[in-house]
Amino acid sequence: MGLPFLRRLDLREYLAVSLSFILLTVESLVRIITLALPTRLLGFLHDRSRALYNALSSPQSKKNRAQHKPVTDPIAHAQDFVDLCDFFGYYAEEHVVHTEDGYLLGLHRLAWRKGEEDQRVNAGPGTIQKKVVYLHHGLMMNSEVWVCRTEKDKALPFVLVDAGYDVWLGNNRGNKYSKKSTKFSPDTHEFWNFSIDQFAFHDIPDSIEYILDATTQSSLSYIGFSQGTAQAFATLSIHPKLNQKVDVFIALAPAMSPPGLANGIVASLVKTSPEVLYLAFGRRSMLSSATMWQALLYPPIFVRCIDTALRFLFGWETQNITQQQKLAAYPHLYSFTSTKSVVHWFQIIRNASFIFFDDEVQRPLSIADGRRYYKVPKFPTRNIRTPVVLVYGGSDSLVNIDVMLKELPKHTVAREVPKYEHLDFLWAADVDKLVFPHVFDALDFHARPVGTTKATESRTQVSRLLSYNSPQPPVYTSEDERLMPGKARQIDGRVSDSFDSPNTGTEYTTPSSDFPPALIAETPAAPSFAAVASARNQSPSRSSVRSRGSTDAVVSPSGISLGASRVAESVVDGASSSGELNSASSKSKKKNKRK
Repeated sequence: MGLPFLRRLDLREYLAVSLSFILLTVESLVRIITLALPTRLLGFLHDRSRALYNALSSPQSKKNRAQHKPVTDPIAHAQDFVDLCDFFGYYAEEHVVHTEDGYLLGLHRLAWRKGEEDQRVNAGPGTIQKKVVYLHHGLMMNSEVWVCRTEKDKALPFVLVDAGYDVWLGNNRGNKYSKKSTKFSPDTHEFWNFSIDQFAFHDIPDSIEYILDATTQSSLSYIGFSQGTAQAFATLSIHPKLNQKVDVFIALAPAMSPPGLANGIVASLVKTSPEVLYLAFGRRSMLSSATMWQALLYPPIFVRCIDTALRFLFGWETQNITQQQKLAAYPHLYSFTSTKSVVHWFQIIRNASFIFFDDEVQRPLSIADGRRYYKVPKFPTRNIRTPVVLVYGGSDSLVNIDVMLKELPKHTVAREVPKYEHLDFLWAADVDKLVFPHVFDALDFHARPVGTTKATESRTQVSRLLSYNSPQPPVYTSEDERLMPGKARQIDGRVSDSFDSPNTGTEYTTPSSDFPPALIAETPAAPSFAAVASARNQSPSRSSVRSRGSTDAVVSPSGISLGASRVAESVVDGASSSGELNSASSKSKKKNKRK
């Protein structure tokens, strides 16, 4: 094995790598010393740090912490996902998925509104039937990040449950709920020998198959956050048949090929050989010492450390998340993952491409340029047939939406939330106003109704399109922006809608797999919701839906008009039914018969 530090880096990058090793060494020494200290001494140091922090805090800051402590403390100290749900009065189930390669993954289920706990949901004929939604977390996280909110109306799983959905939450291999395998012990290197490839080939598809089998449903809707979106991009691109089982993919803070990291030291690590990272962090779990620091530090100090780290690594200011929410959520932020999965991300950043893990890394002493003779395959994300809706932050340093859209299919819809950073999509104070409406818009428009089979989906889509006469209401990030003119921008044939203005010009593009090819060129958009779990209010403003490949259909101001008889006949063939078309197309058919 060649010497890993002889990689081609400039002098500044060598210094950055050396400094990072010094910091890691110091951290390891502190950890060893800390583990050797008596428990009583650690408790004394914790109490002293608390007293010092309180002495330096302003009276208003101390008052705010005391005021919110009855809510933040139970959430911060909750032991697991079930405890968090119990705190808000929701009943949660725990399931275990056995992957094809022997890993046991934890799944959580929220299927019951308050008062429905004695009812059977999606358990076959005669039981309550609900649409299934699957949520998946980000890098070094677990399912708890979705529900550790200080207000239940701002936790997406709870809002979905109250709206009548059967909600499932997944976990990656290696994290808190999936640290088990039938083949390897977590103490071995073999257990941690996984990357995004294994998430895509096993974890996501096996979890989806388990959920659909358990609920007796034919499809589900997928909502991912951060790496949870990358795993879905990868999975859907290499499993064609799985696209028929996911009726819509909603990507919050989407991740595919991040532009890089804000800090020069870490950015230098990205360019080094994977062997450097393995030397620094080992070949098993990544940053496992994080749990020790969480236990040692007084919570407000721990929050300050996390904020500093996020600013140092990514340039995030986390101003949209309240201090109380940080105190409640940050203890649930970290969970175990493999060093190899982080190395995989570094390879993606270094190559500026969403590639498979590169096992054949060029040797440090190699003279030839291996890239001329060996190309790491990319995930074929343009092959995705599932409708894709991207909701990204305007201040998220990990998202380059222009680059991402070039690698996604033409039917992808992109929507921006200005001034939002990465973690804001989980914990921002106004996430219920700026993000949830667009999640429900996508679910309302794309999600296949319960009991609908693939054979009748075209017929159902035609019926739904004919009934959509109410467009999307304007959305504002603040009252000050109400009068700003709005327009959607189009990138490489796709529409990107910015939320910093009213959505009066919002456009959707839809995949040909969802609608018959000769279907209308332009129709009113799906209605959006005004109150998440209650009645939805509609706006008189106009927006549109576009279907690629259709040019001979006309839209009237009152709704849909299927322009020519051959268009109507094509829809009838695709839907296997003629009774769902409008009267104009029926009259046209009768004329053709007389002729």
